[in-house]
Formats: sequence, structure tokens, C-alpha cells
Amino acid sequence: MTTTDPPVPDPETTGIETTGIDARGVEATGADARGIETTRIDAPPLSALARGRRSFRRWRRTRPFWAALWIALGGFVIFFLPMAPLGKILQVGVGGIAGMAGGVVIMAMALLVLALPSQRHTAGTIAVIAGVASFPLSNLGGLFVGMALSVLGGAMAFGWLPEKPAKRRGGLLRRGRATDGTPVSPASVGSGSA
Repeated sequence: MTTTDPPVPDPETTGIETTGIDARGVEATGADARGIETTRIDAPPLSALARGRRSFRRWRRTRPFWAALWIALGGFVIFFLPMAPLGKILQVGVGGIAGMAGGVVIMAMALLVLALPSQRHTAGTIAVIAGVASFPLSNLGGLFVGMALSVLGGAMAFGWLPEKPAKRRGGLLRRGRATDGTPVSPASVGSGSA
């Protein structure tokens, strides 16, 4: 069974002018493939700010941006908390250096997630490990805030997928059907039964 387009009214007999929206969302009129007379109205050019925002949005959608942001914020908190005034620091000395090093490692993992999305599993795992390790090394993991942000971002980076999976037809328990409407045997579906 094939689908066909609905009939288009003839503008000469109905007195209706046809217009449409093209792929860019611009109202378009002019002669189309069916011979209908239309006119094209072009949209004004985009400003530099709008072009920049559109290109940033396109770039951001190709990588785990929000995961990298949470990882970077967690690393920032862990890195800068040891540099707080002495009254607010729980641990001073060599432990402060270890905490700052942990913050630097976590921020480096945020940059790695942004620069190389294919390495998101490794960087996400290292960010989670460094975030949890910051608990004893850096003032309770940046007073729990830096640790929580690093673990959240690392988990998001690990779970990010570059594209949406294809939609499945039917439910989980639905078996495939042959073209003539008869059910397919379970062996041909791949259930493991012989």
C-alpha cells in the first residue's frame, strides 16, 4: 500500500493562492514541481550573534557538554577550596597540595571530555575516581560539593551517547511478523531455542 499526497486545489479555479514554508522555515512561494505559481520571500540574514549561537549549539550537541561543565565545576571547587582562608580550611599542608592536584586532574578530564568525546568513558571514570579520592585528600571533597559535582559529571560523561538510538517498533515482548501476516517462528527471531 502506497501513500499519495492529497490533491492540491487549482489556484485558477478556486481563487486560492498557495504558499508554503521551505526547509529553513522561510515562507516560500513560486512555481513548484506540480506547476503551482508561487512567490519566494527571503528571510533577512542572521546577525553575527545569532550565527555564533547557532554554531555553538550545533557544536555543543556533538559532545557531552553538560557532563564536562559539571566535572569542571567540581574540579574548580576542589582546586580552590584549599586556598580559602585558614579559618575555613579543614586540612593544611601537603594534603592541600594533594587536593589542588586532584582538582587539576578533574578539570583536565573536563577538557578531555570536550575535546575528545570518543574518550568520554575513560575521562568520566577518572573524574569519578578523582572526585571520590578528593574526599580524604581535599577538605572532605570540597565540602562534599566538588566531590558530588565531579561524580555527577563523570557519570553523565560515561552515559552520554553521540546520537539517539533508533526507535523500536512494538513492545518488548512482541515478536516479528512475516510479510504475509503469519507469525515468525521463535528460532528465526533469535530467541536461542532450536
